[in-house]
Amino acid sequence: MTQYLLLALFTAVITFVLSIAVWRIGLRFKLYAAIRERDVHKTPTPRLGGIAMFLGVVAAFALSSGNPYFAVFWADPWPVIALLLATLLIVLVGVADDLWDLDWMIKLGVQFLAAGIIAWFGGLQILSLPIGGLTIGSSWASFALTVFAIVVVMNAINFIDGLDGLVAGVCLISNGVFFAYSYLLVRDTGASSYFNLASFIAAILVGACIGFLPLNWSPARLFMGDAGALMLGLLMATSAVAITGQLDPAVLDPEQLGRSQLLGAFIPILLPIVVVLLPLLDFGLAVFRRVQAGKSPFSPDRKHLHHRMLDMGHTDREAVLIFYAWTAVVGLAFLLMYIGTQQSWPGDYLLGVAFGVLGVAACLVITLLPSRRTRRRPALQEPS
Repeated sequence: MTQYLLLALFTAVITFVLSIAVWRIGLRFKLYAAIRERDVHKTPTPRLGGIAMFLGVVAAFALSSGNPYFAVFWADPWPVIALLLATLLIVLVGVADDLWDLDWMIKLGVQFLAAGIIAWFGGLQILSLPIGGLTIGSSWASFALTVFAIVVVMNAINFIDGLDGLVAGVCLISNGVFFAYSYLLVRDTGASSYFNLASFIAAILVGACIGFLPLNWSPARLFMGDAGALMLGLLMATSAVAITGQLDPAVLDPEQLGRSQLLGAFIPILLPIVVVLLPLLDFGLAVFRRVQAGKSPFSPDRKHLHHRMLDMGHTDREAVLIFYAWTAVVGLAFLLMYIGTQQSWPGDYLLGVAFGVLGVAACLVITLLPSRRTRRRPALQEPS
């Protein structure tokens, strides 16, 4: 655990220092796109924070290559190499889009290409689902499912990038929960080492978000842009694939477990989804809304969940904090339920259920009963 914490701290420091550098360079050389009609910020703001986050992630991988604790996933370097190449590709296209606003078809094509690199050359695929010992029918089905899942999560994270500090904070919480989950899951399945690629990715993403958030908090001086949001989505999805898709289905087969652990058999696929539940919900609603209106599913609008909260009377900071609360409550509830199912008493998971019920009730209250003000400062970040 100490190695992971030190790695997260290292990533945070590197990302913070580089974020300041990118911000100053962006202002000095005017490396920002012109304000568009659909944008809500009035002051030109660099959207290249994703570069700093990417370099922080690369620095963490470079440091880990010489650390014997992480030798377990460097023994076969191809998954790591494929992941870094795919991430670089996404960041380069994201930067181009942040500067020149690329066509959505180009961005989507590159997303599929990057996901394909991870699944094909890196060999990181969803091979099984822990539902009654279910395995994926064929290698092509596994490849297709993995690519689709990575692309969906990438866009889901990118779609909520509309308020200062929203994506960085949500991903910080999500990856914190997922790190704890993956660490415990590896322990509970009898692995020989706690060090694995999934936990490693989650830890460095926590660090990258911590390092970037000070410059992105309202009022933001630097946006992560598509480069940062898509990179976060790519790495988060890959982390989930690396741990969940590689499980032995027999280990978590409900038929082989007692009734007290029945819920635990399903949580390994539920929790990776739950930690990105709000982005996935917003993504699904946006695609449905735009397709129903006869528009491209990637055409921007101002009807995302965070925009709706602003319309309800929340300030942009309140809306961001509410998103944080929902993410933490749902993620921690499922994490507590997973921990409970691994204990000896059948009712241990009820603690997670109780926490989830009370937390959701509290979140509903603060969401539906905003503190209305006569004046409300608008959000400073562009809609996705």
